[in-house]
Amino acid sequence: MHNYNPRSKNKRRQSRRRRKKRIQLFLNFFMFVCILISVFCIGILKNRENKADTDIKSFISSIEREADEAENRPEDLDNESEDPDNEPEDYGGDWYLILVNRWNPLPDNTDIETVELSNGERVDKRIYPYLQEMFDDAREEGIFPIVRSGFRTRQEQEDIYYDRLKGYQKQGLSEEEARTETELWVAVPGTSEHELGLAVDINADKIHSDGAEVYTWLKDHAHLYGFINRYPSDKTEITGVANEPWHYRYVGAEVAAEIYEKGICLEEYLGRVER
Repeated sequence: MHNYNPRSKNKRRQSRRRRKKRIQLFLNFFMFVCILISVFCIGILKNRENKADTDIKSFISSIEREADEAENRPEDLDNESEDPDNEPEDYGGDWYLILVNRWNPLPDNTDIETVELSNGERVDKRIYPYLQEMFDDAREEGIFPIVRSGFRTRQEQEDIYYDRLKGYQKQGLSEEEARTETELWVAVPGTSEHELGLAVDINADKIHSDGAEVYTWLKDHAHLYGFINRYPSDKTEITGVANEPWHYRYVGAEVAAEIYEKGICLEEYLGRVER
């Protein structure tokens, strides 16, 4: 027969209650942790969605900006020489075939946009890509040219002209003789291709190449890039300018090739020979 012990029974009840409380606390804590994890994951997903949405919006905006810039962007330099819409109205015809010499002065109100070279000289921006390509190819072959003189303002041309004129007068030439001699080498202001921006005087760098090397290379290759030797030694009577193996003028590759192959000058090509 067993003895009844109320204390033992109470202890068991208390033990069960404590165990239930611990289980309940554990379950509550577990649920709380699960809720925190869920909230954290939802926040991450939402941030990712927002970031993705922002990235998509940024991508779309960048495409729209590129489209706007492409629409407003000027034509490539390579295409400008063949696009008649880009030709200055004052020039008439092809801008790269404008004839400027002592009988044909620079057109009035010409609007020339120039680009500055690394040495500070300037040229019409439309001829720059071809000039740069020509120089790059020359250097690859061990020839090192430089632009000694490019675009000139009217004032700069006047300074050069009158300095040369005074120099000849100091040597004892009369004013008329000095003027005649000057104009063999320096164009009268307003009649110089340098004021047109399409002509460059090209010399050697005198470090890696000498003048003869540069002039020989240009004579054989310049036409491939659209440039011609503007004042050949056998065309002085037509051009009105003495031989200048350094003076090159841009006329476009097709015209330059024909002038080179036929051995003619720009005046002859255009049928504008003055007698």
